[in-house]
Amino acid sequence: MKKVVIGMSGGVDSSVAAIMLQKAGYEVIGLFMRNWDSFADGEINDAPVTQLGICPQEIDYNDAKKVCDKLGIPLYRKDFIKEYWDYVFTYFLDELKKGRTPNPDIMCNKYIKFDMFAREAKKLGADYIATGHYARLENGNLLKALDENKDQSYFLAQVSKEQFKNVLFPIGNMNKKDVRKIAEEYGLVTANKKDSTGICFIGERNFTKFLKNYLPNQPGDVVNIDTNEVIGRHIGLMNYTIGQRRGLDIGGFSDRMFVVGKDLSKNILYVCIGEDNDYLITDSCIIDTINWLSDTKPVNCMAKFRYRQKDNPVEIKWLNDDEILVTYKQGIKRVTPGQACVFYDGDVCLGSGIIKEVRKNNEKLWYL
Repeated sequence: MKKVVIGMSGGVDSSVAAIMLQKAGYEVIGLFMRNWDSFADGEINDAPVTQLGICPQEIDYNDAKKVCDKLGIPLYRKDFIKEYWDYVFTYFLDELKKGRTPNPDIMCNKYIKFDMFAREAKKLGADYIATGHYARLENGNLLKALDENKDQSYFLAQVSKEQFKNVLFPIGNMNKKDVRKIAEEYGLVTANKKDSTGICFIGERNFTKFLKNYLPNQPGDVVNIDTNEVIGRHIGLMNYTIGQRRGLDIGGFSDRMFVVGKDLSKNILYVCIGEDNDYLITDSCIIDTINWLSDTKPVNCMAKFRYRQKDNPVEIKWLNDDEILVTYKQGIKRVTPGQACVFYDGDVCLGSGIIKEVRKNNEKLWYL
């Protein structure tokens, strides 16, 4: 009997993934990852830890233990706190300091879940590792999940082809409704548990309050990029991302206001008025940190520049082994340095990179 070590998160997806593995005849072992010290900054969900008595990570572990006990699966736990700090959180802070918008969940998959976790699973005798991700692996290719609303291939696109060997995604062919139904049928404590949201280690905490523990706020001017007028003050450039609408508490404008750029040297946050403002639209970008999963390098394909965005037709030109010029002549809003650009051919994920530079009319934008 083949042995599978599955990452048990304390959520419904990994719970049902374990059930599907059991049904498929595998010997299943659970492994709970602790990636963040929730007590490090003294707050959980903006309430003192002592008032809550138990932090969310411990709640998740307890739920995972209850599920494993019910299914007859042993559960181990492993701390990856130092590794997470070194490979994910440090990157996160460094990107924010550069005025970019990082995606730590993508790097967590690359460095922790499909590297450190896989090594730990081998120590437990794993033939395969599994997770509750909504994605598919077929013939060595990463594919979108059947449930397009839950597809997580975007977050997996920096994982290497080598890392995907001996990996199983048991719920990639299922939709969320059926996943919850199975959990209810088994009477699992996670059946109706709310899905986790927000950045992996921050969760649903107030982002600005959390960030102040690590990067001091440096307030500065908010400037209307169309008129070059100072129209307000920002609380620190790292708290804003390109295209952001919420959190701009500036009155006197009838149309919506959007973040459109940053000047780190002058500590200026640039905004534009109106969601169709030309400053929000770009037509090309350069990506680096290339992770190519396909054997082919097409000139034309589809791409996403952020999660939940629809697929966009693009042209790609390899500048060298480390950089790709991505052109989208139709124009796309809110393409953001630091975010992932993920390429697709239908359901097949071709590869990905990180947006290094955003352009328009073949020129790098001065405000990004």
